[in-house]
Amino acid sequence: MKEIRLARGLGWFSVGLGLTQLLAPRWLERQIGIQSDRTGLMRALGAREAATGLLALTQDKPTPSIWGRVAGDAMDLALLGAALKSEENQKNRLAVAIAMVLGVTALDFACARMLES
Repeated sequence: MKEIRLARGLGWFSVGLGLTQLLAPRWLERQIGIQSDRTGLMRALGAREAATGLLALTQDKPTPSIWGRVAGDAMDLALLGAALKSEENQKNRLAVAIAMVLGVTALDFACARMLES
């Protein structure tokens, strides 16, 4: 089933991103244009991301975990949008990060809908 393969791929993506957020939060903040130290928040988001990814990898039908990814994407988009309001953050990098999250959100949503079928 292609939707299961996609879910597993998204699961691995979550694990990788989550580990990056947990192990290198300041590096990732700089890459996406956040100038202030939000290490605690980044690590909390990383724990959520990694847990959701592990669930997607271990469930026979990972529909709930993929919908969890969609919810996490919404949270990430809200936080990135809030970060745009700060004058100290790099808006061009944040815009790229938002575009990337929107792309992954589209994949997550499509996968969740396919899994429901």
